[in-house]
This record gives sequence, C-alpha cells and structure tokens, in this order.
Amino acid sequence: MNFARAIATVGGLTLLSRLAGFARDILTAAVLGAGPVADAFFVALKLPNLFRRLFAEGAFGVAFVPLFAAELQTRGRAAAIRFAEEALALLLTMLLPFTVAAIVAMPWLMHGLAPGFVDDPAKFGLAVDMARLTFPYLALVSLVALLGGVLNALDRFGPFAAAPIAFNLTLVAALLIAPRLGLEPGRAMAAAVTLSGAVQVGWMAWACRRAGVTLRLRMPRMTEGMRRLFRLIGPGALGAGVMQINLFVNILLASLLPSGSVSFLYYADRLNQMPLGVIGIAIGTALLPVLARHAAAGDDRMVRHYLSRALEFSLLLGLPAAVALGVAGEPIVAVLFQRGAFGPAEAQATAMALAAYAVGIPAYVIVKSLNAAFFARHDTTTPVRVAVVVTVATAVLALALMPWLEHVGIALSTGLTAWLDVALLVVAMRRRGLFDLDERLKRRAPRIAVAAAGMGAALLLGCWLLAPWLAAPATAVRFAALALLVGGGAAAFGLLAVLLGGASVGDLKAMLKSSPSAGPRAEGGLG
Repeated sequence: MNFARAIATVGGLTLLSRLAGFARDILTAAVLGAGPVADAFFVALKLPNLFRRLFAEGAFGVAFVPLFAAELQTRGRAAAIRFAEEALALLLTMLLPFTVAAIVAMPWLMHGLAPGFVDDPAKFGLAVDMARLTFPYLALVSLVALLGGVLNALDRFGPFAAAPIAFNLTLVAALLIAPRLGLEPGRAMAAAVTLSGAVQVGWMAWACRRAGVTLRLRMPRMTEGMRRLFRLIGPGALGAGVMQINLFVNILLASLLPSGSVSFLYYADRLNQMPLGVIGIAIGTALLPVLARHAAAGDDRMVRHYLSRALEFSLLLGLPAAVALGVAGEPIVAVLFQRGAFGPAEAQATAMALAAYAVGIPAYVIVKSLNAAFFARHDTTTPVRVAVVVTVATAVLALALMPWLEHVGIALSTGLTAWLDVALLVVAMRRRGLFDLDERLKRRAPRIAVAAAGMGAALLLGCWLLAPWLAAPATAVRFAALALLVGGGAAAFGLLAVLLGGASVGDLKAMLKSSPSAGPRAEGGLG
C-alpha cells in the first residue's frame, strides 16, 4: 500500500469512527445533558482513555512498530512474530495486576482525577462506580494496540483503523437499550466501554488470522528485544501523548469550575478531535512505518521527501479545519448537540471552547509528523523532553486564564501551547540537521494559509446568509443548512488553494499512482 493510500485508508475509517462517535455524542447530549451524571461519565471515560492513548496507542505503538518492522526486515516473519508474542506476554503480565489495583484504589485515584467532585459526595461516588466499570477497557484495548501494530507494520492499516467504530456503536447500543431494560443510562454506558474492548479484541484477532498471523501465549521473559522495547516505551508515554496529558489536566482544572464545565470541554474536544483523528492520526500512522524503513536503510533523501509530504498534508487539511471550527463553531455545535437537556446556553459555552481548541489544530497535526520522524529513529527521549515543557506551560497558562475566561481559558491554553510543541521539536530537529524540507513545501505553505483565510471569510458570509435555516425548528432543515455551509467552505478552500498554487487538481491522481518504494515523483505528486 502506498503512502497516500495508507493515509486515505486510515483517515477514511477514522472518519467513519468519528461520525459514529458524533451519533453517540448527540444521543449522549440528549439523554445525559451537561449535568452531574454526564460529568461523572466523562471523567470515568477519561481515565482509561488517558492510559490507553499514553501507553497502548502512544508509547507502545511508537516503540513497537519500528522494532517489529526492523525485525521483520532483517530476520524474517517468524522472528518478528516471536518478538510480538514476547511483547504480548509482558504486556499481559503488567496490565492485569495494574487494572485490578486501579479498580481497588479508584476512590483515591478520583481525588487526583477530579478533586472538584469531592465536595459533592453523590457525584464523586457515581464517578468512582463508573470508572471501575470503564477501567478494564485499558487491558483489552492494549491487546488491540499490539495486534494493530503488527498489522500496520505489515502495511495492513484498515482493521486497526476500523476498530474504534465498534467502541462507538457499542455505546450507542447501550444508550438505546438501557431505558428498555430499566437501566441507568450513565452506568450502562460505562459498562459498554469495557464490552466494546472485548469486541475490538475479537475483531483484531480475526484480522490477524486473515493476515496469516496468530500470536501464541508465552511465558513472560525479559529478552534483549524486550529490554529495548521497554527502554523506548518509558519516555514514549509522554512524547506520544502530550495532547492527552493536557486534556487530563484540562479535566482536572475544569472540575474546579461551575457544573457543566467538564462537559463543555468534552463536547468541544469531540469536535476538535475530528480533524486530529482524520488527519493527524492518519498521517502519523501511515508515516511511521515508511520513515522507519527508510531511516533504517540510511536513505535520507526519502526521509526528507516523506516528511515534507506529511507536513504538506498537515497544512493542506489542518489549516482549513482550524479556521472552519473557529469561525463556524457555534452553528456546528447548535445543529449537532442542541436538543433535549442541551440548550442554547450549553451550545454557546461549548462553541467558545471549540474556537479556543481550534487554534492548535494545525500544530497538533504537524506534531504527529515531527514525532514520527524521531520515533522512526528509535528516539523517544527528545519528544518526551518537549512534552514535559509543553505540559507544564499548558497548566501554567490555563491557571492564568481561568479567572477571566473559565473553561474557555483552559481550552485556549491547550491550543496555544500546541505551537510551542511544534517550535521546540523543530529546534531539536534543526540542531541535528534533520529538519530539511523540500522547496515544494516551502513554496506551497504560505499559499495554503492564504487560501484558509479566504475560506474563513466565505464561512462568515455563509453563516450570515444561512442563519434562518441553521436555527429552523425542523432538524432536517438545520442539518441541510449545516451541510451546505460546510460543503461551501470546503469548495471555497479547494478553489482558492488551486488558484493560488497551494494545491493542484493533479495531486490526487499522482497520490494514488505513487508508491513508497518508487521514490519521489515529479513536482505534481504528493507521494
């Protein structure tokens, strides 16, 4: 599978997952609203999600995939599968007792996770109960991450990218079925989180068998390969998960604000995660194996080419996404979430947080590519050093802005410090002579930025013209107006990008025809 097709595969399936996630969030907003039950569930969901993204999909993925790919290339398939089996044994040895200990210690963990809940015993107890139901998801999804890493290294990106769809559909089913069974929706959703992990494990095991890979359980052994893996995992947990750490800090700080603040940030982040998932995760997932192979072969020319193309993708898709969510955030939130217990005040508060988060969208997408350049060289230390600085800066800035902007200040601190992350990574790469971008990227980047600004002006006009339909009583009319607004904005950006020279009509054909092994193509192609 070539680089562009890998991005399209991961991005397309992630988009389907995000759409399923929006269906889940729309239903959640209507059933739970933005009150204490919703706050408790979102906090309970954040805890296993934080560990999942820091370890299972973050540190483990960036450490395991390059090592597995190198093992596959140098020693063959059998040796690579044995390496994966050894990793599986140690993973289970660590995660099972950790999960049990966390469930037992959940009341104490909740004091650190949401200290603002302590003054409300009912809310605190509910959050503890829900977190105990959700936490086993960590162990299950870690197995999913290992199996997905094996498939990604084999250039089979589809199954792992599709796995989160099961998560969203399982939670939607829980929300729909719970009232019919007389169950509390919040607790039913918490139990469904863990159930979705079991579904994903089954899906990934089936996909591996189809790829001719079956991992056997072995006795855990600390071999030299495992020592190297875990040396990379330690710093990789922070280096790959700086955004998740920031979101964890956001939840902690928001719990100190008036009720509903946690929910406003959650719903805003869900919309913010759409471009990050479709663009950032897709590019980072597809880029890491490609860069790892060429870095191992010492082919600096190809590393430069693919990093430049990844950054071009990041700007071409990330900049307009940020402008769109910043300019048209309020109608987007209102159309998607404003119903039932989620009223106009909640929609406005969420839209303000969304605009603040959107400031950092292009930066977060760029960071995915820059981090991949380090991880491909088995360097997880540099990103972790940057992550520590950025995390501290985010917390300090959030504390400074909260007295004036409340939850919006928390979101804005996250968006602004994302650019600090980019700056520090670029400085580190320049010092090592690794930030060597091609002329095409340098020429196109400012033109893409101008096209995104023009799209923002078009969206402002569109919001004004479509205002009566965006606020219409009929749901179908509101969704049609929003689709017209979003489609018009995308068309405006595409037209401006082509006219200004930020992109070309021939890019798509060139992307689909190129392959990672073929080398850089002519100026018209991306891959």
